[in-house]
Amino acid sequence: MRSKFAVQLYTLRNEIEQDFPGVLKQLKQMGWAGVQMRVPSQYRAEEAAQIAKEIGIVTAGMHFPIERFEHDLENVVKEAGLFQTKDVICPYVTEDWRNEDGYRKVKRILTDAANKLVPLGLRVSYHNHDFEFATKLDGRSALEYMLDPTDGNPILAEIDVYWVKKAGKDPLAFIQPYTGRMPIIHLKDMTNDERKTFAPIGTGTIAFEPILDWCMKSEVEWLVVEQDVCLGDPMDSVRTSLHNLNKMAERYEAGAV
Repeated sequence: MRSKFAVQLYTLRNEIEQDFPGVLKQLKQMGWAGVQMRVPSQYRAEEAAQIAKEIGIVTAGMHFPIERFEHDLENVVKEAGLFQTKDVICPYVTEDWRNEDGYRKVKRILTDAANKLVPLGLRVSYHNHDFEFATKLDGRSALEYMLDPTDGNPILAEIDVYWVKKAGKDPLAFIQPYTGRMPIIHLKDMTNDERKTFAPIGTGTIAFEPILDWCMKSEVEWLVVEQDVCLGDPMDSVRTSLHNLNKMAERYEAGAV
């Protein structure tokens, strides 16, 4: 399980702008197996990929905006190749897309992209927030419509368990239909107070051990921690998350989960 733990560099977006190599070295020393890559503004993708290679940290997928899947697919393929990852993910859509027509267009764009990329050995996924649950298409949420696992849909899931809970759903129950269709999952915790904001793994209200057990049985390849906002030092937050994940991994390996 520990070989699947990665951190989304959006969590450390300010830190990597100041010292990208230093951050990667710290994460490697901390014990993270990989990072979900984010290229700092002062680096070209080729330069960032070379730094990651020299440090020896693996890329656990990359996020690209929907516009690049529609208009810049050639360079999406190029960047994925530079970082030696086969997972390209749409992480977010802006408010003007968050309606029935918009989500249908997102599904068409990602389906077209997947049909072109799958033969190249790449996988296309969609990462959720809570807003996809506010729009209904064909009697289900926009998220379930886009990720429909029953119709030969080539769009895979990158479910974020925090946002599922934020939408009032049970994360463990929600991910069940995506067995074999979710190469990467996003893990973040929720504070146990009225704010219900982001928290390091193991310090909030989400029960992660059953989720991790499901992941190990369901072909999930990367368990990616992302904390959108950290109340203190983000590096301390990712250190706490990894410490608590490692304790959960110990219990899993001992058969206690």
